[in-house]
Amino acid sequence: MATREELSDFLIETERRAYKQALFAVQDEHAALDIIQDSMMKLTVKYASRPVEELPLLFQRILQNTIRDYYRRQKTRSLWTTLFSAFAPDEQDKNRNQEDFDILETLHIKQESKEPEAQLEKAQLIDVIEKAMEILPPRQREAFILRYWEEMSLAETAVIMNCSEGSVKTHCSRAVSTLASILRKKGVKL
Repeated sequence: MATREELSDFLIETERRAYKQALFAVQDEHAALDIIQDSMMKLTVKYASRPVEELPLLFQRILQNTIRDYYRRQKTRSLWTTLFSAFAPDEQDKNRNQEDFDILETLHIKQESKEPEAQLEKAQLIDVIEKAMEILPPRQREAFILRYWEEMSLAETAVIMNCSEGSVKTHCSRAVSTLASILRKKGVKL
């Protein structure tokens, strides 16, 4: 059984990676933060009594289900928005306040190198990789993140994605191929 401290440590350790994973999936910072918060709450409320070893797999499954729920809600909302859009004034879109805030700037990043050139190069490379990952289809991106970023096994990834291990291999292979092609075009040597 996970103690309160172990559960807290697990959530702190996974917070940033889970945020990035949700951000890649939904392409909206605020929605990604909501998804992470909901996923962490579900894990804490329903599975706090589970052993620590089970938490990563449980959390990933909860996170993927929460992302799917988000898409289902968006589909319903867009239907109703489309139906009622004739009643909304055109000025409403013009008055929306757009914030220029990047949550990633507020997160603590470990600095491995103290040389500014190396830090800049690393930050630019990460930016190129993140932009390339946004191009991937959702299932390929999900498989790639779970396998290579979260370091889940093939079986664990298949369970989380609710598909066969062969499908996971296919999605990962296609994702790697596409990412490598994009990175080569951007001048990144592999």
